[in-house]
Amino acid sequence: MTTQPDPDTIDWGPFGRPLFEDPAAKNLSRVGVIDVGSNSVRLVVFDGAARSPAYFYNEKIMCALGAGLSETGHLNPEGRRRALSAIRRFAALAEGMGILPLTAVATAAVREASDGQDFRDEILRETGVKLWIIDGKEEARLSAQGVLLGWPGSYGLVCDIGGSSMELADLAEGRVGQRVTSALGPLKLREIKGGKKAVKAYVRETMARLHDEMGNETGMRLFLVGGSWRAIARVDMERRNYPLTVLHEYRMSSRQISKTAKYIAESDLQDLRGRCNISDSRMSLVPLASIVLKELMRTFKPKDVAISSYGIREGMLFEQMPRELRDRDPLIEACRFAEAKDARLPGFGRLLYDFVKPLFPRANWQRKRIIKAACLLHDVSWRAHPDYRAEVTFDNATRANLGGLKHYERVLLGLALMNRYTNKTDKTRFAPLFEMLEPAQIKEAEVLGKALRLGAMLWLSADEPPGKLKWKAKSAELQLILTAHAKPLYGEVAESRFAALASALGATPTVKFTK
Repeated sequence: MTTQPDPDTIDWGPFGRPLFEDPAAKNLSRVGVIDVGSNSVRLVVFDGAARSPAYFYNEKIMCALGAGLSETGHLNPEGRRRALSAIRRFAALAEGMGILPLTAVATAAVREASDGQDFRDEILRETGVKLWIIDGKEEARLSAQGVLLGWPGSYGLVCDIGGSSMELADLAEGRVGQRVTSALGPLKLREIKGGKKAVKAYVRETMARLHDEMGNETGMRLFLVGGSWRAIARVDMERRNYPLTVLHEYRMSSRQISKTAKYIAESDLQDLRGRCNISDSRMSLVPLASIVLKELMRTFKPKDVAISSYGIREGMLFEQMPRELRDRDPLIEACRFAEAKDARLPGFGRLLYDFVKPLFPRANWQRKRIIKAACLLHDVSWRAHPDYRAEVTFDNATRANLGGLKHYERVLLGLALMNRYTNKTDKTRFAPLFEMLEPAQIKEAEVLGKALRLGAMLWLSADEPPGKLKWKAKSAELQLILTAHAKPLYGEVAESRFAALASALGATPTVKFTK
């Protein structure tokens, strides 16, 4: 029986030792968070690799607590009733999951309403949930920390829009800096008298003030957080017929945003809502949010725009992480967790990375992390039916909740894993997604996938390298050097896979066995 190596004796290389088994990380393996916003109330239970958690449970109720707040000064009565009912349900669910106490925060509507404190007391009395009412700057900080969960070391401007407010926060060197808050939430804008002209004037005046307070230079990266921004991004995807409907890390340009704002203004909202799978209550706020976004782009002039699915809830999880865990690559930690949970030989991915990396001598750190991720994920889908295994691996890579991946990188990773299981990738239903890659990237995915396919034939144990590859690009020579222990593994199938790898490289293959 093969024994697992002692983690403390392994040279983990440039990616460091996994942390998800450490006590500090295991304490975060299942964390429940309630976010009481002006428009929605949501429970999220995070589970899995703490640095890049999966969503074990996620439920949202559109309560519109902030509707009518500007006129009455009170929380919407019906919204208050529905929010209390939702939190009562969430507390019961959390008790069943064994994750009490929940971390719960309330934002703009509750902090501004004259009965906000009374609502907080009622929730504690009725449900046992202690609700923390945070101010706008704290809301901005937590949202920005949510962005850091997906993009460690990020820099730029985070803009979080809720129902009743909009917050801005600076990021520099992975830390949150200057923060401001405003009343630019769509629920608030809907209550402005004087029609669209008055709304636009108010938005422009407020945005100019925010720019002065932030003191931002133009040309920074802009991260958009919040349901209204995600809805606009989903409409942008629909307008462009974009092939990958993953909102996290979706990029938009200023020109695209202008076109989409016009597209929204000219569209039938009910028809658009159905095509984009957006809730009725959310869609009703999108036209006002698009006015804010256009003015945000005009005032701050960002160099690029990225949608972040991570926000205040993820920021609350990030808050609880030790520094060592915060600094880790969320992609690699998530892939390590998947390997440990689902692979047939956990730990082999590290050896596989050392085996394939000679094929990519010029890879920068960004390419290396994709190669590392592919090695860690190469066997996690083995339970899928053989006829569908290649498609399952691609689907998992492109649509899974993995942080720190650009959209084209998702496709690159998925295509490499698809090549791990099949030689036929050009006639699948995913072929339109391959158009997001350059020809050289498609070739790289093929080479990586075929190298994984070969390496998977050479399993010995999680701590014994089966051999190594030597690649001489100038002379187009590919050499496979196997240990004496691994020699019996080099049968007909392995020989065929080595020949396929050499063919993908346009190389002459040779095999050598060491004593």
